[in-house]
This record gives sequence, structure tokens and C-alpha cells, in this order.
Amino acid sequence: MRSFRSTALALAVLASACKGGPTPAPAATPPAPPAAEPVRLTLVGTNDFHGWVMPHRATLPDGQKVEEGGAALFASYVARLREDNPGGVLLVDGGDLFQGTLASNLVEGAIVVDVYNHLGYAAVAIGNHEFDYGPVGPEPVARRPDEDPLGALKARVGQARFPFLSANVRERDGRHPAWLGNDGTTVVTVKGVKVGLLGLTTLSTPQTTNPVNVASLKFESLADAATQAAKSLREQGAEVVVAIAHAGGKCTDLANPRDTSGCVRDDGEIYAVLEALPKGAVDAVVAGHTHQPMGHFFGDVPVIETTGLARSFGVVDLFVDPVSHRVLPERTRIQAAIPVCGAVDATLKTCDALKLKDAKDVRLVPATFLGQPVTPDASVQALVAPAEARVEEEQRRPVGVEIQARMPQVYEGESALGNLIADAMRETARSDAAVMNAGGIRADLPQGPLTFGKLYEVLPFDNTLAVLDLSADELRRFLSLAYGGRKGVFAVSGLEVTLGACPGPERFQGVTLPGGKPLKAKGTYRVAVPDFLLRGGDGVGPLTSTLPRERINLLQGQDLREVLTVYGRAHGNALKPPALGRVHQAKTAGPCADAKP
Repeated sequence: MRSFRSTALALAVLASACKGGPTPAPAATPPAPPAAEPVRLTLVGTNDFHGWVMPHRATLPDGQKVEEGGAALFASYVARLREDNPGGVLLVDGGDLFQGTLASNLVEGAIVVDVYNHLGYAAVAIGNHEFDYGPVGPEPVARRPDEDPLGALKARVGQARFPFLSANVRERDGRHPAWLGNDGTTVVTVKGVKVGLLGLTTLSTPQTTNPVNVASLKFESLADAATQAAKSLREQGAEVVVAIAHAGGKCTDLANPRDTSGCVRDDGEIYAVLEALPKGAVDAVVAGHTHQPMGHFFGDVPVIETTGLARSFGVVDLFVDPVSHRVLPERTRIQAAIPVCGAVDATLKTCDALKLKDAKDVRLVPATFLGQPVTPDASVQALVAPAEARVEEEQRRPVGVEIQARMPQVYEGESALGNLIADAMRETARSDAAVMNAGGIRADLPQGPLTFGKLYEVLPFDNTLAVLDLSADELRRFLSLAYGGRKGVFAVSGLEVTLGACPGPERFQGVTLPGGKPLKAKGTYRVAVPDFLLRGGDGVGPLTSTLPRERINLLQGQDLREVLTVYGRAHGNALKPPALGRVHQAKTAGPCADAKP
């Protein structure tokens, strides 16, 4: 009976439905959860800071004062980035933190580490100039058995709250230096993402710092070290790998980051590293050393670099897929060479004094970044203030010499400034000739009363005067190494040289005495040089390392700043530009073999 009633009820319901009655709604399907958004990581890169904790200051022809860069203003830019991506900013540096300013050199880089600690850097690469200070104290090289040639750098490593990284710097026995406290890599967590960082150091370090300071170290292949370090970081669970390399390149056009046709491949170590790395080994590169702008994709790998000196920085936004835990390369964004300005010209949008000095009607307006004004960070200003006060006192100190005409720094050609320094070296050493490396001269010499600060900017390295006794053949070999190493055009005094137009080992064509008089075949020549060259810097080591000790004289360690000052006082307390004509250019039959279209 119960079964019959159930069947009848079912038929009645069916009949009702056939007559157009309401149909029961199907069970609701719950909506799919929204897909998780990729995690945005903001990589901020600086390089070649060279001690510029203070801004670059200049006065324009119309009397307006402009400032560019400096730690306090850069801190404001970093703050804007952190507000834009809370917890997602990773701040790193491509090396050469210290050498170059009084503020840094007076304390062997300690003020730079204080600033970097305050700004929250995650890691820095070790640059060649990190080794310049030698032992702790005023001497640039160890002169006693109890002095450590790496003492000053070790002190900065101990002071830092971030690691100094270089996967390719090793002890002579192949081990990673114990004093670094790492294997050239580190892993940090940003927004829950494990990011591996690896450091690299240019192979030219023994030629671009004082070689005796790095005699206990060896510098291995950047590409091999990067490949091994990236593999190790992935094995440790790194979802993103970033290389911080004190090795760079140069790209003349930043307009299109996907167009690398304007990237100059000569003498750029980073290109070889990128070409050798397996696909997917690294997700981004912060480069340095060459002081040239880059903001380009090489394959899927973004590479950034700036001209250095705290004037600008680069940004790479990486997006990490929360499911695959890999970077989404199609979403990566680059902002290259962002200028650090507190005020800019309303039209040109720059605070670069070199660009503004010839502009008409400069009107400075407050700079903004990410839609907000940028002003110097008060806490960083307070941190830097004692160093700035000490520097200003030293900078204002007159040395008793008048510069009669401005002499610009010229790296790839003969210059009056280089000739002047070489003349001062030759006269002080009472030598037959003098040779000054182009890289030892770092700024223009302005017209007017010479102060210690201006002198220091021109000659910031603590190089001292040395004399080598060379045969004519040895002198030719020395000059061949000097001009053949792509280290600029060396200045000479008491000599005339002929160079080919194309950089490279065959650039040096010949040398004579002034007026074209040939060297004496069996003569011996006393040649004054900076001790940096005596110790094998800038590639001349194959010659200088073979000289017996009795043919080397260090002249009681007279530094080149003192040499130039004494020379000026001996010449009526005035320095005027010497005539050019010591470097002759040989004609070339065609374009250089490595020239780019």
C-alpha cells in the first residue's frame, strides 16, 4: 500500500510539471576561488658608489645651485619604492662602494657601510676597489709582516649587516675566503619568496687595484662561478636567483629594453657571463664596474647598470607565479638609470649640471617619484653630517697654488692635465721620463686657487712616486703593455709616443725622446711612475715583476698629491696647462677590427 501511494504521488508531480508548473532548482555550484596573483618583487640596484655619501653640488652660469645624488636623497627614493611595494623591495649593489671621496677615504669606507646598513641593503658584490685601502691605517699597502693587506676590507665586512659576495674570489688553495663568512652566495626571503643572491668580481682586479693587496687571492672564471653558484642556490630552494656582478657592459640606447643592438660588446665581461649561463640559471643581473648605463633584456634576463657615483639607480620588477614558484618573464619590467634629484629643470627634467650648464632659462622645480615629492632623508643627513663637516674643513684648506686655466680629465686621449702630472713626477724624481696611468686621474682640475679638496678629487688614490731603471727595450715593452691593455691613454713626460687608432695589444707603435730623437740602444732610462704601476697595475706586471730590486726606488713614499703641490710651489705658486703634442696618432688603413656598426 505504501509503495502504491509513493508511486501515485510521483506521477502527480510529473503531471504537474508537464502542465507548466515550477521545476525544482538544481543544487548550486560553488564559485571557483580567484586565481592567486603573482608576487611582485622590486629589485633596486646601485653600483660604483665610490664613497659618494654626499651629493654632487654645482653652480650654474646663472648662479642657481643644483645638487645630484647623495645618500640622503637616494634614501627618499628607496622609501617611495617601499611604500609602493611594502615588504617587496630588495636593495643590492654591484660593487666599488668605497674608493673615491674624502668622506669615505678618511675612514676607509666606514661611513659608506654605516649608510648601507641604515638603508637596508641585502647584499653587495665585491669590487676591485674594495681592496684599495690595504691594511687598517694610513698605509695603502702592508709594509710590515704584522700588517694584513686585506685588513681594511675585513674591517668593513665585520661592520656590515649585509654580506659581501663574490663566488669567483678564492684563496690560492681554491677555498672560499673564510673572512667573508660565505661561499659567494646568500638566500633571503622577500614576500615569502626565497631569493638567492650570488656575487661576482671582475677578473681585472689584480690590475685595477694595488696588486700586492690581492696577492693571496685568485680570481676564477665569472661564468663558471656564476653557473655553479646559481645551481647551488636552486638546490637550496631558491625560487628566484639574482646575480650581483662587479662586471658590466655598455648600452648606448635605453629607449627599448628589448633592443640590444646598441650594446657595445667590447671589453664588457657581463656579456660572456650571460652567454655562458644555462637558460633559467639567473632571473636578473645587477652589473657594475664599467660605469655605463644598461637596462636591457638578454633573452629573458634583465640587466641593469648605472654610471655610478650615487647619481642614479635601476629597478627591475619581477613577478613570481605562486603555483610554479618561477619568475614570469613576460611580466618583468625595467626602469633604467633613474636620476636621483631633489629639484629638476621644469623642461629638461634633470639635475645633471653638465646638461644644464648650456641650457637657457633653467627653472628648477621640486622633483617627484612615484607621484610623491622626494626630499633628503633627515636620519641619513644626520648620519653623514660628521663626515661632511670633516670633509668641508679639509676641502677648503688651500695648498698655496693657483691653477691658471681649467684642465679637464681625458681618459682616451692626450690631456694637459695628464701631461702636467707627468711633468711634476719627472721633475720631483729627477728622472729622464715619467708615465702616468689615465685611470689614476679622476676629475677635472678647475681654474682658480687650488684647495686640498679639489686636488683630492683629481688624485684620490694614495699612489706614491716610484722610479724604475729601464733599458730602451724594457721601456718599449713597458709602454706596449701600458697602451695595449685598454686602460686609456697614459700621459708621458720626457717622451713622445705613437699610437694606433685601434685599442688592443698592437696599439703602441713606437717611442722617441722629445723632438723625435731616438732612444739610445744601450742606454738606461730612469722612469718615474706611480707605485700602482710598479706593483703591476693596469697590466704592466709582466715587465715590472721581472725587475731586480736594485733597479726600483720608492723615493720615501711621496704621494702624487704632494708631488703636484710641491711642483706648483716651485713654479711660482702656479700651474698652467702644458702644451700637447706628446702622443701622436698613426694613420689607419681602415676601421678597427673590433669596431661595431
